[in-house]
Amino acid sequence: MSYIERVWEKVSQRNAGEVEFLQAVREVFDSLEPVMERNPQYEAAGILERIVEPERQIIFRVPWVDDQGKAQVNRGFRFEFNSALGPYKGGLRFHPSVNQSVLKFLGFEQVFKNSLTTLMMGGGKGGSDFDPKGKSDNEVMHFCQSFMTELQRHIGHHTDVPAGDIGVGARELGYMFGQYKRIRNEFTGVLTGKGITWGGSLIRPEATGYGTVYFAEEMLKTRDEKLEGKVCTISGSGNVAQFAAEKLNQLGAKVVSLSDSGGTIYDPAGIDAEKLAWVMELKNRRRGRIKEYTEKFGGEYLEGERPWSIKCDCAFPCATQNELNGEEAQTLLDNGCYVVSEGANMPSDPDAVNIFIDSKILYAPGKAANAGGVSTSYLEMRQNSSRNNWTRERVDKKLNEIMVNIHAATRAAAAEYGEPDNYVMGANIAGFTKVANAMLDQGIV
Repeated sequence: MSYIERVWEKVSQRNAGEVEFLQAVREVFDSLEPVMERNPQYEAAGILERIVEPERQIIFRVPWVDDQGKAQVNRGFRFEFNSALGPYKGGLRFHPSVNQSVLKFLGFEQVFKNSLTTLMMGGGKGGSDFDPKGKSDNEVMHFCQSFMTELQRHIGHHTDVPAGDIGVGARELGYMFGQYKRIRNEFTGVLTGKGITWGGSLIRPEATGYGTVYFAEEMLKTRDEKLEGKVCTISGSGNVAQFAAEKLNQLGAKVVSLSDSGGTIYDPAGIDAEKLAWVMELKNRRRGRIKEYTEKFGGEYLEGERPWSIKCDCAFPCATQNELNGEEAQTLLDNGCYVVSEGANMPSDPDAVNIFIDSKILYAPGKAANAGGVSTSYLEMRQNSSRNNWTRERVDKKLNEIMVNIHAATRAAAAEYGEPDNYVMGANIAGFTKVANAMLDQGIV
């Protein structure tokens, strides 16, 4: 039995039932066999055993009071996975689906994503099973203050720097930052994604969506093509999906879909800048359902469906994990799709990933394609450290450079191991080796 399989057996037993986490680990392990053969020092130092185990796992109670004066209790988490390359860095997710398995998968992925950026960031993730949907601003504030009252013990700008994720936007980050500042009596860059007037960075809200598009653009360049004129489907209608659509519009592509948990809108005429601005108002301010789009602009509403049956050239899964299965992946290919760039974390299930790889389309896994968000968070940390604000153009230029470099590093790693067009293998190897080498240098800690 190989080193990888021995470790996999142990991981499977120790984390039984943690489906998402085991899926993420298996996907990385499947790429690493040739790396282990070339580098026996990794086995000698127990790198795999150590890299799959979080350095620190924090689980805590979050009590708060709703508008009816009733006590509520949620569960809070922070998984500080690996600090070999820098302070733990990764988002906070507030959603009913949040549990230990989901956050461990996200934290594990974050380690390699942050490594690919070449920036000094470790990996971590956290959140709560609290659902902000349907809650008043007052209820959200009470929850966030209670959550941060405990979390503040474990984070800091040299230790662990959280950001936003699903369910955690500017409102939630503002309430948490205010509570951190109140308790710690310090104004530091302990959270990223902050408001622009109190330490945030221009382009940070746009960064994940923009970065996903920039990565797709780089993949198309390998075939001497551009995004201009391409028909694109997008899942989701939150932050990542909105700004992926915005950047695609700017580059001359046609976006024909967005979705939420209720269903998908299909607009063959294209969701242009004016329509997208309306969607942003709907989702960010009125917190409405995407179905309302068709009542305003026409098109088709596919109730309870995802957008993967729509004919397109490029697909951008920007909603959540495992939202695209093998059958849907095959439908995409049958309908002519040949570019898939993931804006969400692990949105394609294992069957879908295998179909994309076997078909040799341009397929970018989330750990590479959606690294723009955390990259710009790092740029926000740099601005906080110097008490400066960079221009929009400077941040966007730097973001584009980082995504170009991630693409180059991913492609180079895949080529080194004999599969130049396998972006999954390339991302896993490039991300892993940098972390593994840093762990070797720092000893068994």
